[in-house]
Amino acid sequence: MLRFSFALSTVFILIAVAVAPVQAQGDDPQVMDARKTVKKFADELRGHLQTQMKAGGIYAAIGVCADVAPSVSSRLSRETGWTVKRISLKVRNPLDIPDSWERTVLQDFDKKIAAGAAPGDLEHSETVTEGDQSYFRYLKAIPTADVCLTCHGAPDKMPAEVQTLLKEKYPHDKATGYSGGTIRGAFSIKRPLP
Repeated sequence: MLRFSFALSTVFILIAVAVAPVQAQGDDPQVMDARKTVKKFADELRGHLQTQMKAGGIYAAIGVCADVAPSVSSRLSRETGWTVKRISLKVRNPLDIPDSWERTVLQDFDKKIAAGAAPGDLEHSETVTEGDQSYFRYLKAIPTADVCLTCHGAPDKMPAEVQTLLKEKYPHDKATGYSGGTIRGAFSIKRPLP
Protein backbone atom coordinates (compact mmCIF):
# COMPACT_ATOMS: atom_id res chain seq x y z
CA MET A 1 0.00 0.00 0.00
CA LEU A 2 1.32 3.44 -0.95
CA ARG A 3 1.83 5.75 2.04
CA PHE A 4 1.55 9.52 1.82
CA SER A 5 3.31 12.03 4.03
CA PHE A 6 0.30 14.13 4.93
CA ALA A 7 -1.48 13.68 8.25
CA LEU A 8 -5.04 12.47 8.56
CA SER A 9 -5.80 15.63 10.50
CA THR A 10 -5.27 17.61 7.28
CA VAL A 11 -8.37 15.95 5.83
CA PHE A 12 -10.36 17.09 8.87
CA ILE A 13 -9.02 20.63 8.57
CA LEU A 14 -10.19 20.72 4.95
CA ILE A 15 -13.74 19.72 5.82
CA ALA A 16 -13.84 22.02 8.85
CA VAL A 17 -12.77 24.97 6.68
CA ALA A 18 -15.39 24.05 4.10
CA VAL A 19 -18.21 24.41 6.62
CA ALA A 20 -16.90 27.16 8.90
CA PRO A 21 -19.82 29.42 9.83
CA VAL A 22 -20.20 32.52 7.67
CA GLN A 23 -22.52 35.33 8.71
CA ALA A 24 -25.07 36.13 6.02
CA GLN A 25 -27.12 39.29 6.15
CA GLY A 26 -30.07 38.72 8.41
CA ASP A 27 -29.19 35.08 9.09
CA ASP A 28 -32.32 33.89 7.33
CA PRO A 29 -33.75 30.69 8.89
CA GLN A 30 -33.49 28.91 5.51
CA VAL A 31 -29.79 29.84 5.29
CA MET A 32 -29.24 28.59 8.84
CA ASP A 33 -31.00 25.30 8.00
CA ALA A 34 -28.98 24.93 4.79
CA ARG A 35 -25.74 25.53 6.72
CA LYS A 36 -26.78 22.91 9.28
CA THR A 37 -27.44 20.41 6.49
CA VAL A 38 -24.08 21.15 4.83
CA LYS A 39 -22.34 20.73 8.17
CA LYS A 40 -24.07 17.38 8.73
CA PHE A 41 -23.02 16.23 5.23
CA ALA A 42 -19.40 17.33 5.78
CA ASP A 43 -19.27 15.81 9.27
CA GLU A 44 -20.48 12.44 7.97
CA LEU A 45 -17.94 12.48 5.16
CA ARG A 46 -15.23 13.38 7.67
CA GLY A 47 -16.18 10.37 9.82
CA HIS A 48 -16.08 8.02 6.85
CA LEU A 49 -12.78 9.50 5.65
CA GLN A 50 -11.24 9.12 9.10
CA THR A 51 -12.18 5.46 9.27
CA GLN A 52 -11.08 4.66 5.73
CA MET A 53 -7.83 6.65 5.83
CA LYS A 54 -6.80 4.76 8.96
CA ALA A 55 -7.69 1.45 7.33
CA GLY A 56 -6.43 1.91 3.79
CA GLY A 57 -4.87 5.32 3.15
CA ILE A 58 -5.68 7.52 0.17
CA TYR A 59 -7.12 4.64 -1.87
CA ALA A 60 -9.83 4.08 0.70
CA ALA A 61 -10.52 7.83 0.77
CA ILE A 62 -11.09 7.78 -2.99
CA GLY A 63 -13.66 5.08 -2.33
CA VAL A 64 -15.44 7.31 0.19
CA CYS A 65 -15.71 10.10 -2.36
CA ALA A 66 -16.77 7.69 -5.09
CA ASP A 67 -19.19 5.47 -3.22
CA VAL A 68 -20.10 6.84 0.19
CA ALA A 69 -20.61 10.54 -0.57
CA PRO A 70 -23.42 9.94 -3.10
CA SER A 71 -25.27 7.64 -0.69
CA VAL A 72 -24.93 10.16 2.17
CA SER A 73 -26.19 12.89 -0.17
CA SER A 74 -29.18 10.79 -1.17
CA ARG A 75 -30.06 9.88 2.41
CA LEU A 76 -29.77 13.48 3.64
CA SER A 77 -31.98 14.62 0.77
CA ARG A 78 -34.68 12.19 1.88
CA GLU A 79 -34.31 13.08 5.58
CA THR A 80 -34.22 16.88 5.23
CA GLY A 81 -36.45 17.60 2.26
CA TRP A 82 -33.55 19.44 0.64
CA THR A 83 -31.84 18.27 -2.52
CA VAL A 84 -28.30 17.85 -1.15
CA LYS A 85 -25.27 17.34 -3.39
CA ARG A 86 -21.75 18.38 -4.24
CA ILE A 87 -21.06 20.12 -7.54
CA SER A 88 -18.02 21.36 -9.46
CA LEU A 89 -17.11 23.15 -12.67
CA LYS A 90 -14.64 20.34 -13.35
CA VAL A 91 -16.44 17.14 -12.45
CA ARG A 92 -15.06 13.78 -11.58
CA ASN A 93 -18.41 12.12 -10.94
CA PRO A 94 -21.14 12.85 -13.53
CA LEU A 95 -23.60 13.24 -10.62
CA ASP A 96 -21.74 16.43 -9.69
CA ILE A 97 -22.47 18.38 -12.90
CA PRO A 98 -23.87 21.81 -11.96
CA ASP A 99 -27.11 23.16 -13.38
CA SER A 100 -27.07 26.66 -14.92
CA TRP A 101 -27.77 28.45 -11.61
CA GLU A 102 -25.04 26.49 -9.81
CA ARG A 103 -22.60 27.12 -12.68
CA THR A 104 -23.23 30.87 -12.51
CA VAL A 105 -22.67 30.97 -8.73
CA LEU A 106 -19.48 28.84 -8.99
CA GLN A 107 -18.14 31.18 -11.69
CA ASP A 108 -18.94 34.14 -9.41
CA PHE A 109 -17.07 32.40 -6.58
CA ASP A 110 -14.03 32.08 -8.85
CA LYS A 111 -14.20 35.82 -9.63
CA LYS A 112 -14.39 36.62 -5.92
CA ILE A 113 -11.35 34.43 -5.22
CA ALA A 114 -9.43 36.20 -8.00
CA ALA A 115 -10.32 39.48 -6.26
CA GLY A 116 -8.90 38.19 -2.97
CA ALA A 117 -11.83 36.52 -1.18
CA ALA A 118 -11.08 33.55 1.06
CA PRO A 119 -12.49 30.33 -0.47
CA GLY A 120 -13.82 29.08 2.87
CA ASP A 121 -15.94 32.22 3.30
CA LEU A 122 -17.88 31.89 0.06
CA GLU A 123 -21.55 31.08 0.22
CA HIS A 124 -24.58 32.24 -1.73
CA SER A 125 -28.32 31.88 -1.20
CA GLU A 126 -31.20 32.97 -3.36
CA THR A 127 -34.85 32.31 -4.11
CA VAL A 128 -35.19 31.35 -7.77
CA THR A 129 -38.12 30.45 -9.99
CA GLU A 130 -37.81 27.46 -12.28
CA GLY A 131 -40.88 26.95 -14.43
CA ASP A 132 -43.88 27.47 -12.15
CA GLN A 133 -42.02 26.55 -8.94
CA SER A 134 -39.97 28.74 -6.58
CA TYR A 135 -36.98 27.25 -4.80
CA PHE A 136 -34.64 28.32 -2.03
CA ARG A 137 -31.09 27.62 -3.20
CA TYR A 138 -27.80 27.70 -1.30
CA LEU A 139 -24.18 27.03 -2.25
CA LYS A 140 -21.20 26.75 0.11
CA ALA A 141 -17.73 26.66 -1.48
CA ILE A 142 -15.41 23.71 -0.85
CA PRO A 143 -11.83 25.06 -0.66
CA THR A 144 -8.93 23.20 -2.22
CA ALA A 145 -6.49 22.33 0.55
CA ASP A 146 -3.04 20.85 -0.02
CA VAL A 147 -4.31 17.35 0.82
CA CYS A 148 -6.84 17.65 -2.05
CA LEU A 149 -4.00 18.00 -4.54
CA THR A 150 -3.03 14.34 -4.11
CA CYS A 151 -6.10 13.47 -6.19
CA HIS A 152 -7.08 16.83 -7.71
CA GLY A 153 -3.77 18.57 -8.42
CA ALA A 154 -1.70 18.64 -11.58
CA PRO A 155 -1.79 15.13 -13.10
CA ASP A 156 1.99 15.07 -13.56
CA LYS A 157 2.41 15.62 -9.81
CA MET A 158 -0.04 12.92 -8.68
CA PRO A 159 1.35 9.51 -7.73
CA ALA A 160 1.01 7.04 -10.62
CA GLU A 161 -1.01 4.68 -8.45
CA VAL A 162 -3.56 7.43 -7.72
CA GLN A 163 -3.81 8.27 -11.42
CA THR A 164 -4.45 4.62 -12.24
CA LEU A 165 -7.18 4.26 -9.60
CA LEU A 166 -8.87 7.49 -10.69
CA LYS A 167 -8.89 6.34 -14.33
CA GLU A 168 -10.53 3.08 -13.26
CA LYS A 169 -13.22 4.74 -11.12
CA TYR A 170 -13.72 7.85 -13.27
CA PRO A 171 -12.82 7.30 -16.93
CA HIS A 172 -14.09 10.79 -17.91
CA ASP A 173 -12.46 12.65 -15.01
CA LYS A 174 -12.05 16.42 -15.41
CA ALA A 175 -11.37 17.22 -11.74
CA THR A 176 -7.61 17.74 -11.86
CA GLY A 177 -5.33 20.73 -12.24
CA TYR A 178 -6.44 22.49 -9.06
CA SER A 179 -4.10 24.44 -6.82
CA GLY A 180 -4.33 25.61 -3.23
CA GLY A 181 -6.36 28.76 -2.66
CA THR A 182 -9.03 27.82 -5.20
CA ILE A 183 -12.30 26.01 -4.77
CA ARG A 184 -12.93 22.41 -5.80
CA GLY A 185 -16.65 22.95 -6.00
CA ALA A 186 -19.50 23.51 -3.59
CA PHE A 187 -22.13 21.91 -1.46
CA SER A 188 -25.46 22.61 -3.14
CA ILE A 189 -28.78 22.76 -1.32
CA LYS A 190 -32.19 23.22 -2.95
CA ARG A 191 -35.74 23.10 -1.60
CA PRO A 192 -39.09 23.88 -3.23
CA LEU A 193 -41.02 26.70 -1.61
CA PRO A 194 -44.76 26.53 -0.93
